Amino acid sequence: MTIGESLAARMLGVVRSPRRTFEAVAAAPRWAGVLTLTCAVTAATAAAVFETEVGRLALLDQWERTAVAFGQRVDDATYAALAAASDQGAAYALASSLAMGPVLALGVAAAIRAAFGSPGNAGFRHVLAVVAHAGVVLMLRQIVAVVLAYGRETLASPLTLGMLVTTLDEASPLARLFGIVDLFVVWWILVLAIGVSVLYRRPARGIALTLLGLYLLLAAALAAAMALSGDALS
Repeated sequence: MTIGESLAARMLGVVRSPRRTFEAVAAAPRWAGVLTLTCAVTAATAAAVFETEVGRLALLDQWERTAVAFGQRVDDATYAALAAASDQGAAYALASSLAMGPVLALGVAAAIRAAFGSPGNAGFRHVLAVVAHAGVVLMLRQIVAVVLAYGRETLASPLTLGMLVTTLDEASPLARLFGIVDLFVVWWILVLAIGVSVLYRRPARGIALTLLGLYLLLAAALAAAMALSGDALS
């Protein structure tokens, strides 16, 4: 059985042999199956955790941390509203999975098509197929994140550059930046760059550096916004 003949083999191939897998995807672009499965697994995994007491507390903790990070005061009324919303963990899991699955895939595919144009005789479905298969990495990220969240009772991601640098002051700009840069997202970017390079017949290194640069710029902007919001609150 070749990589192109089986959905399971293609998903495994994204992890084990991405270039060979994307060559098969480019030759026979299919996106609906992998996009549906990754979204369903992501939603089901998150919902299973968020429906537990530990999961609800972790979700509440995440929302409170996010609000404080952006300079919002969490008073008793706000906390009560967040606590009530955390009871809808399954709905939140579905909404976030749709946003990080089909919506993100369509947006990234459209951005790649706009930036690189049409890949030869291929169309938008070829680009979408590549992006959808790269999303396997994000599915793995979600599975690992929710399992760790259940054990640690918090959704604060340990899978960031921040876990490699523990000597920095947590409130420093560099620590904020390192805490945002997710290692699984970096992996996803590298895999996506390989897929785009196969589709457009361009060097993967240049594409990867460009995408990583954009990601770091976004992370830096987010860290700066958090710092400014915190300063405004203090």
